[in-house]
Amino acid sequence: MKLIGNTIFITGGGSGIGRGLAEALHQCGNKVIIAGRRRSRLDEVVAVNPGMVAIELDIADAASIERVAAQLITDHPDLNVLINNAGIMQPDQAGGQIDDASMVSTITTNLMGPIRLTSALVEHLKSKKDAVVAYTTSALGFVPLAVTAVYSSTKAALHSYILSQRFMLRDTQVRVLEIAPPWVRTDLMNSREAELAMPLDQFIDETISVLGTDADEILVEGAKLFRGNPGPGEQSLVNGFNAQMMEMFAG
Repeated sequence: MKLIGNTIFITGGGSGIGRGLAEALHQCGNKVIIAGRRRSRLDEVVAVNPGMVAIELDIADAASIERVAAQLITDHPDLNVLINNAGIMQPDQAGGQIDDASMVSTITTNLMGPIRLTSALVEHLKSKKDAVVAYTTSALGFVPLAVTAVYSSTKAALHSYILSQRFMLRDTQVRVLEIAPPWVRTDLMNSREAELAMPLDQFIDETISVLGTDADEILVEGAKLFRGNPGPGEQSLVNGFNAQMMEMFAG
């Protein structure tokens, strides 16, 4: 994607990967709008990044998504990049009884939220040059972590949705990208001090470098082993299958 001159909306921009991406893209020369539920965190980021804008958003609330999408189109008509980054990660018990509230919250936030937000903005984005919809998934969408089975499943489902959406938008100006991090030092699962996790700054630097290419999947080196699980020809297979099915339905 183009790395300068965009108007970019990033969810989950108050901390972790979202904040890292927001600050890096802000420094590249983009207008960046961050969103999250906690106003105090958003204000902290904006305070040290003059020119950045913040909007409160509860990605698990459909009404909040509709309100913010309408506000974005009105206040920032040049918006051409959406980065769906907000997410939550909780341990669970796939071998036992799953906590229903935690399951619903994870699915609503990680899967339904990005789908709803993109749906609310996609017609606007179709009218913009160099338009991008990006999603932060996870290497665990390719190789699940059993103790966070629901989280891993939401990322696998989001990856599948991305493949379909990329196919459906193939004849528009909108590119659909997937950012699939490995284990990174963030607040998720208290990983900030984890020695085996990738330092956040290093992840952001490598990710921005790949974002600036024509790649549809934004993978740092530490994620490539996981991505190899389903094979690199997956998108071509999806495209061919869908093209064949659409011809059949049309006939």
